[in-house]
Amino acid sequence: MPPLRLALLGLALFLLPFALLRDHSYITIHDNLDTEISILYLLNKFRVALDYRLSTLMPSIMNGLPRNALRPGLSPTVWLFGVLSPLPAYLAHQALVRLLGLLGMYALLRRCWLPGPGRRGLAAGLALTWATLPTYSIYGLTVLGQPALLLAVLRLRAGRGRWWDWLTVAVFPVWSWFVLVGPFIWGALAALTLYDVRHGRRAAAKRIGACLALLLLLDVVVEWPLFYSLLVARQFVSHRVEHDLTQLAPSGLGAGLRLMANYLVLGQYHASKFFRGTMALAVLAALAWAPGGKWRTARQLAPWLAGLVAVAAFCGFIRQAVAVVQHELPLLHAFNLTRLGFLLPLACFGVLALSLRLLPPARRSVCMALVAAQLLTGLLMNTEWTNNLRELAGHPRPHEPNYARYVAAPLFQSIKDYLARRTGLPPAGYRVACLGLAPAVAQLNDFYTLDSYQNNYPLSYKHRFRPIIAGELAKDADLRAYFDAWGNRCFLVSHELGRDYLVAGTPQRTVQDWAFDARAFRRLGGRFVLSAARLATPIRSGLQPLADFTDSRSYWHIYLYQVADE
Repeated sequence: MPPLRLALLGLALFLLPFALLRDHSYITIHDNLDTEISILYLLNKFRVALDYRLSTLMPSIMNGLPRNALRPGLSPTVWLFGVLSPLPAYLAHQALVRLLGLLGMYALLRRCWLPGPGRRGLAAGLALTWATLPTYSIYGLTVLGQPALLLAVLRLRAGRGRWWDWLTVAVFPVWSWFVLVGPFIWGALAALTLYDVRHGRRAAAKRIGACLALLLLLDVVVEWPLFYSLLVARQFVSHRVEHDLTQLAPSGLGAGLRLMANYLVLGQYHASKFFRGTMALAVLAALAWAPGGKWRTARQLAPWLAGLVAVAAFCGFIRQAVAVVQHELPLLHAFNLTRLGFLLPLACFGVLALSLRLLPPARRSVCMALVAAQLLTGLLMNTEWTNNLRELAGHPRPHEPNYARYVAAPLFQSIKDYLARRTGLPPAGYRVACLGLAPAVAQLNDFYTLDSYQNNYPLSYKHRFRPIIAGELAKDADLRAYFDAWGNRCFLVSHELGRDYLVAGTPQRTVQDWAFDARAFRRLGGRFVLSAARLATPIRSGLQPLADFTDSRSYWHIYLYQVADE
């Protein structure tokens, strides 16, 4: 069987556990199921995905969150969630993104990094390794689509580009997330343009400049609400203006070096967290066995390795540097500069591919062993895949619930039915907040929540929400800094639970003393609290216990409280 077909078969086997498990699939929870998936669902539910009017609100979040605080609607990611329910949309999206990642990496390897008839198997294996990395597929082509973009840019720069190369450049900003990689790709293309101008390659510089112009245009079109807010007029003052890196960023040389080493050895989990040991072994193998001697090999690999170290050092220390000037340069609140690390996975694969290319044909078995080691490393560090294997084997991790147990639709339907009988109102007629579970769980079950996990929302709302939890923040300096200096998680908190938003139904957790301001909650429109932990003294918190709900199919045991009458 041709190597590419084998790689495609390998990808199908990788995706098979999701297809077999369906709603019992494990889906990454952190920064994914606890936020992104609910937002994509709600954008389509309320039909506001492409409604960028300043008056448009998302009614079920934070008493009406401005629609333009959410991700843009011009993306296949959003469109898929418009035609499919959340889980099928997620699984279909993941399959498409990983397939395109495999094909893009294979094309880049065969045409640039691993050409030649004897390297098809290596290229196919490495492409499969790339497509199965533990990355956040919900970000579309942000990471896995970079090889295709790089190949298109290189072909256009060399004057060999065709219409599909321009199409690839045009698709990338539509199906990626600008705030994660866009500014860094702009910078890379601008630097390449200047490099070509300096070396007299004006035709190449013009073509790269045209690529950059196309990316700029489409980034602005896709991310129009963001650019309008930054460059024309603010719709609202974002809570991000209160981000305070002096409280959040670790300080000192040692902290910076540790973070740098983490980026260099493992990477950042949103982009792709995998051990770079195979890359290091490939470099050592090339130094030992490549024709021409180790010094020639070292000169060929040195620019790549220096680039990796430079990016890791930048990511390790930039937050400390920004903390010094954050108040003088308020635009720094809009972008997280450590996201330059999103370019590291592709750079690491570039080093790996170049090292394999330098090895002689007699070391083919070494090359295949290195690719197999990298594939195994990526698979074992892909928690979605490994947890789904455990699900299939009947031994799931107790505190890593699958989609059905986490969303717990039958359980929350019971709560909605109970409240409908008690109040005579649908979920739109009252507001809830959650303790011990992410509000996204309630949002996916069609509740209207005062709390939410958002990268961007009005600062005024943060200030109105804070009095509700002020008593608990006063008890815990870590929680206080987490909310005041960051605040993306605008949640109900308890110092007894800490930052645990996965409080399981078994064993039961009890909060002994909860300093909850019921009056402030009521002023914000709140009526009910959905708690994953039992409150020992709800009356002291100004709450009246109503009922508790459990379901053997659910991860949660939910205790329902109502704000007591004054």
